Amino acid sequence: MVLENWIGVSGWKRQAVDGMQELFAGGASRPPADHAATIHDLHAKIGELTVERDFLARGLAR
Repeated sequence: MVLENWIGVSGWKRQAVDGMQELFAGGASRPPADHAATIHDLHAKIGELTVERDFLARGLAR
């Protein structure tokens, strides 16, 4: 059982190291074209969740 796990981990490690070379070979990438829209949507969701949290906190305080 231990040997099987060791073989699996060593194979995973080899894949990870090979993949890292490809990942970092491309240099810095630019953000996607719809980056601003995504940021806007995330800020809207944060605001919505903040309002919801505050509303529920006031309800539990009663």
